[in-house]
Formats: sequence, structure tokens, C-alpha cells
Amino acid sequence: MIEKAKAFATKAHQGQKRKNSDVDYIVHPVRVAHTLEAAGCDAVVICAGYLHDVVEDTAYELEDIEREFNQEVRDLVAAHSEDKSKSWQERKQHTIDTIRTGNLEVKSLIVADKLDNLLSLEKDFERDGDALWKQFNAGFEHQSWYNQAIAANMTSGVARNCIPDFFYTYQNAVDRFFRN
Repeated sequence: MIEKAKAFATKAHQGQKRKNSDVDYIVHPVRVAHTLEAAGCDAVVICAGYLHDVVEDTAYELEDIEREFNQEVRDLVAAHSEDKSKSWQERKQHTIDTIRTGNLEVKSLIVADKLDNLLSLEKDFERDGDALWKQFNAGFEHQSWYNQAIAANMTSGVARNCIPDFFYTYQNAVDRFFRN
């Protein structure tokens, strides 16, 4: 199922590039899935890692995910997907609310995604400086608010001994990049 999810995501994102880059978009879901796999997540979560942006950024819909995989994978992708008809602030607040109340699988998917995005953002910032923010719907202050809120809520309801190591990596990246 994992290889099928990787192939599906590769096909779905074919021709897409990462923001501010000529890197193929699929590199991002692959890194997210690898983070989840390295943390010992089960196959459903790893599949969702590959597929997490398919519904938001391609012509595929949640029904396609369910048909090709299963309800569990669909539900994880759905929990992570943003409603693009809403404002940036509304979409990000929804993600914050989801990570605060979600189960560990949902939290892991969101944090793995945000970690990879933030690590990429750091590299882009080293190259482009403040000009980087012109490529985004929200500048440094809003991005700082969002990432700090994700970090503040990601362990809500999770026993300390169940927190994956990459959550700490994300917290450290947030602290490093958005230090006040």
C-alpha cells in the first residue's frame, strides 16, 4: 500500500514544482512520508504522508483516495486538507484546532508536513532573505504566529512517552527560525 501511495502521489503531482524552487513537488510528500516512517508510524499514516497534498493541490478528490486506498487513509488526508475557499487565517486556524484536538496520527501527519515546510523555508530564507515573504499569502509575523501555534498545540493530549522525536525537531526549528 505504501508504494502504491507513493506512485499515486507522484502521478498526481507530476509537473508541479515547490514554491520558490525548480524542485519537483513530489520531493515534499516523500520527505514527509519518510519522517513518518522513521518515527515508526503505521502504513496508513505513511500513505497519508505521501497523499496529504493531493486533494488540495491536484484534480483528485477524497473519494479517489478512499477508492484507491481505504477510509482510514482518506480520513487522515481529509483531516489535514485545507478548504481553499476560506481565507488564509481561517485555514490556518482550522489546522491549529485540528492539531489541538486530533489523535496522534493526525498530529503526526500535520507536524511532519510543517517540519518539512519549515526546513525548506529556512533554506529559502538563507538564499533570498526577506524577499522570500513576497511569495507567500502571509509574511513573517503571520507565519511565526502559525508555526508557534502548531508547536504549542501539537502535544495536547499526548502522553510524554508517546511524543515522536520529530515533534521536538519541529519545536527546535520553530524556536530557531521564529525566535523573538
